[in-house]
Amino acid sequence: MANYLKATSENWIGRTSGDQLYLHEKIELLTPEQTPAGRHFSILGYACDEGVRRNQGRVGAANGPNSIRKMLGKMPNHLSESQKVYDFGDIQCDDGNMEACQELLSKTIGSLLDKGTFPIVLGGGHDVAYGHYNGIKQHLLSSNKLPSIGIINFDAHFDLRDDSFGSNSGTPFYQIANENEPFHYLCLGIRKDANDKKLFETAASLDVTYVMQNTFRIEFMNEIKTWIKAFLKKVNHVYVTIDMDGFSSAYAPGSSAASPMGFAPDIVLECLDTIISSEKLISVDIAEMNPVYDSDHQTAKLAASLVHHIIHRIMP
Repeated sequence: MANYLKATSENWIGRTSGDQLYLHEKIELLTPEQTPAGRHFSILGYACDEGVRRNQGRVGAANGPNSIRKMLGKMPNHLSESQKVYDFGDIQCDDGNMEACQELLSKTIGSLLDKGTFPIVLGGGHDVAYGHYNGIKQHLLSSNKLPSIGIINFDAHFDLRDDSFGSNSGTPFYQIANENEPFHYLCLGIRKDANDKKLFETAASLDVTYVMQNTFRIEFMNEIKTWIKAFLKKVNHVYVTIDMDGFSSAYAPGSSAASPMGFAPDIVLECLDTIISSEKLISVDIAEMNPVYDSDHQTAKLAASLVHHIIHRIMP
């Protein structure tokens, strides 16, 4: 079964200014049922790494959401007083029932979007993507809008593994592709040493657009922006998912599948600005942050900085 855990103030600590100079002073703790209408930021944890375990990865990402919160709370707040940031707690996976966790995530995301908020989901394994995507789709269908959703994945892996023998953290986009036509999927940072030949064949058969890691570098930013903009033109809404194992372990040692061969933060920040400026971004998540293997909270700080960057770039 899946459990819902309420947000706790223990995850939001830091310097006290008395004037909301830091995000831990800005944050408000609510339950999904208390969601106010309006264009506010909604932080939701996906405390589940059952998919990582099934995919033979390093477990520990279930504790990622709280690690990211603790680093985010210490960061400065530059938002306007009227711009609200809510923490809606965690969806937790119990008894290995990842599917129930994904289903609850989907319903919660749909509800948050129905209220007009902007969800930021903190994972958790990359199986978060299946529930997250379906929540977005549910919201758009209930709003009588065509669910033309583009997925942009910053990742070393396609996560297009066949789910014939069960789903895991490596199958979410294959599952989405099989349930949605057309399937719009852009992967940035794909590594040849992290995906077998069959996965490249699957990506080709599904008409996936991808940029290899050796090209996903800041010196090729103009070309990469062109590819992103071309992808954005094909869809009405964009869902961004950032897998922390896509970054080099020099920046993100605390992930479920860390490698020194990943990309750097600067290229991701530039791409996010391009995506945000399109005004099509509907929701974001961060996956595979594993505090068990983190060093000096380096990966949690990077994940928190990505969230900080996003909320300060998106207009209310």
